Amino acid sequence: MVDYRRGAHTVFEIHLHLVWITKYRRPALSGEVATRVRDLIRDICAQQEVNIMKGHVAKDHVHLFVSIPTQVTISRRLQWLKGKTAHHLMAEFPHIKKQFWGRHMWARGYFCCSSGNVTDE
Repeated sequence: MVDYRRGAHTVFEIHLHLVWITKYRRPALSGEVATRVRDLIRDICAQQEVNIMKGHVAKDHVHLFVSIPTQVTISRRLQWLKGKTAHHLMAEFPHIKKQFWGRHMWARGYFCCSSGNVTDE
C-alpha cells in the first residue's frame, strides 16, 4: 500500500512532472550555474515541503518529478521556484544578469503533467 502524505484534513499523494525553460532557450545552465540551480531548487523545495523524486538540470531547461502538498497551487509553487532561483542566480553570477536583461531568466509558463497510480478497479 502507498504511504500517503497527510495534512490536517487531507490524505494525498500528488506526483507531477514539471519542466521550465530559460528565456529564449539560452544554454546558460552549465558548470557552476547548473550546480547552483540544483542546490537552490533542493533548498526551496525543502522549505515548501515539496519532495523531489527525480530531477535534471539541462543547459536550457529544468525537469523535476515531485510530490507536492495540496495547500498551494502548482502555479504558485512554480512562481516561487522560478522567482527565487532567478533572483539568487542573477545576484551570484554577473554574466547571467547580462545574458538575461530585465530580471527575467526563465521563459513565461511551464509544462506540468500529473502521474498517478489510481485505476478503475
